[in-house]
Amino acid sequence: MEDSLGSDSVPSGPIDKNKVFSIKPLRCLVPIFPSQGGSGPSSTQQSPFAFVSPTGPFPPGAAQFFPFVSPTPNESPIQRQTASVPDNGKSYAIPSPVPLNSFRTPISAPPPDNGAKGTTTTTTMTTTAPTATRRSSKNVIPYDEGYTQSDGYENGFTIDTEDSGDAIKRKRKIRKTVKGSQAVAVSSSEVDIDPLVNHILKSFRLVEIDTILQADSNHELVQRVVLVYNLLRRKITQLDDAKGVIPGISRRADLRSGTILMNKGARVNTKRRVGSVPGVDIGDVFFFRMELCLVGLHAPIMAGIDYLSFKVSGDEEPIAVSIVSAGGYEDEEDDGEVIIYSGQGGVQRSDKLLMDQKLERGNLALEKSLHRGNEVRVVRGLKDGTSATGKVYVYDGLYKIHESWIEKGKSGCNVFKYKLIRVSGQPEGFMLWKSIQQWRDGVTARVGVILPDLTSGAENLPICLVNDVDSEKGPAYFTYLPSLKYAKPYGTSKSLSCRCSNGCQPASPCPCVEKNNGYLPYSSTGILLSHNLIVHECGPSCLCPPSCRNRVSQTGLKLRLEVFRTKNKGWGLRSWDPIRAGAFICEYAGEVITESGIDSDDNYVFDAGRVFDPLELVPTDEPVKIPFPLVVSAKNKGNVGRFMNHSCSPNVYWQPIMRENEEESYLHVGLYAIKHIGPLQELTFNYGVPRVEKKGIVKKKCLCGSSNCKGFFY
Repeated sequence: MEDSLGSDSVPSGPIDKNKVFSIKPLRCLVPIFPSQGGSGPSSTQQSPFAFVSPTGPFPPGAAQFFPFVSPTPNESPIQRQTASVPDNGKSYAIPSPVPLNSFRTPISAPPPDNGAKGTTTTTTMTTTAPTATRRSSKNVIPYDEGYTQSDGYENGFTIDTEDSGDAIKRKRKIRKTVKGSQAVAVSSSEVDIDPLVNHILKSFRLVEIDTILQADSNHELVQRVVLVYNLLRRKITQLDDAKGVIPGISRRADLRSGTILMNKGARVNTKRRVGSVPGVDIGDVFFFRMELCLVGLHAPIMAGIDYLSFKVSGDEEPIAVSIVSAGGYEDEEDDGEVIIYSGQGGVQRSDKLLMDQKLERGNLALEKSLHRGNEVRVVRGLKDGTSATGKVYVYDGLYKIHESWIEKGKSGCNVFKYKLIRVSGQPEGFMLWKSIQQWRDGVTARVGVILPDLTSGAENLPICLVNDVDSEKGPAYFTYLPSLKYAKPYGTSKSLSCRCSNGCQPASPCPCVEKNNGYLPYSSTGILLSHNLIVHECGPSCLCPPSCRNRVSQTGLKLRLEVFRTKNKGWGLRSWDPIRAGAFICEYAGEVITESGIDSDDNYVFDAGRVFDPLELVPTDEPVKIPFPLVVSAKNKGNVGRFMNHSCSPNVYWQPIMRENEEESYLHVGLYAIKHIGPLQELTFNYGVPRVEKKGIVKKKCLCGSSNCKGFFY
């Protein structure tokens, strides 16, 4: 009898109360769906209760179910932290229930508040962040990239890292689970990267962050954390690549680097909150779920619904604070300003069995937020064009839940549906992405286009010339040149060429790999993994194909760029596509000249001998050493790189690239993304400072507008 009362089942027949010795309280009643045929547990279970159907409106096909009162989600939180929810520096009071169109509550009869009528209830928030669990004095972070919007974080695989402060070492200790037929490795080699981690954190001032600033951060600190995360992730990726491919093992540098930073305390916005997150702007892009967690935008690194538990009159109740709408469910849809969001659950991880969703955890939190009327952050997960399985995550601002119901999904099981409408008055977010897609598809025309392709077919992608600011018809005439033009190459000692007929591979006896200190400089998706060093790409005499991953800068543009008219800086450059940190954008092309040939009126000169601020701070802190002088003039002949303006806080940096052919060497200038860059954000880099101030060099007024602006540039 005790077991029966402690489970979800209900005994039939009369109950002999004399035989009842102890009773387990029911913390949460699950909804019981009437049998409607089909497969799944809900189809075979008959409800023993007599109940009256709710009188509220139901969409066609919505299923009835037994309502219940104020359940508390059954979960395993990583920590229980009580704090008030801030709202622009003020205490945030959870709104009282309001009349809503809900599948549980008639629109004419809102549920009673737990507090006194006519008063605002004092609200205390308790964090429930399923990002890690304390287990055997270790931090365990579950993750499963394949299920971006389910709450199987209790069933996913785990990452174990020693909970010993700075003594985190990459050990040959692998815990793995099987996802389909592929095992996932969650640790790495014996290489100790802790000194590198500590050095980077110290250099970027992320050691012992001020606790007040860490709780409520700013944009500059948020950007630093994401930058350091990507530097570390790319370094771990490069070290993993050097070990070669292990059949059946998928390494997760994104998870390991995030785990290291979390254990080091290098994270921001640690105070959980309802509403917007300080330092995160609408339109900001992220390429990894761990980034959302590190900046405090969305705590779970797998589940699509993030929620908090708060206490009202002694009772706990969950509310949703953010969702990731990543298209993880078959019935999910939206039109830009309105999202029809499918609830989570309904899939057994082990055997992929489909079943009815339950009104618990994240689903229950969304239902409570519907009644409370609180704002919910929305992160949209879109397909990443550079990766077959990857996604790019865009923060789209605040929404409110206006309606909920149940309907049969395409799988035949009951699915919870929630209608979210974007709060008015916010900057443009996802709608910008929709507009760009319509330009691509030819549905609508790009406003202000002067030339559809200023390259006249010289690039593999068209680059349009756009002016929606003034009446200027275009820049001064120049000849489009997609790459550097050398009068003659530099002579060097004979260099070995690779014989990699299938393309250069990591951990292979390849001379091009050896030139890069034993590592391939690029990832398999073309992301640069090394910085402030000369990248040795395969040259003309190498036998590897054009698709070799060590020829990234030689294969042309991968991004749809446009030259546009700025408000006060002449012409500039930006991209229709989101750009991942470390991605190749374009070369700085033009004619190679001598220093003596520099024209004082030439505003399109790139001098590799200038001093540039370092970006990745490695333990040696050695400056970049150019093997021979390189000065490029793009005044008369050049490519889109000539339109990239100066900034004291740039989002692009230059990288020297060496290509060798027998006894000849060609040095090129590659332009790469420092950080993630959203669509239509201007691309800028730092023009550097001359090593020796020469006569005739004039300081120009800088109009970059950044908080770090020096007021001038050369």
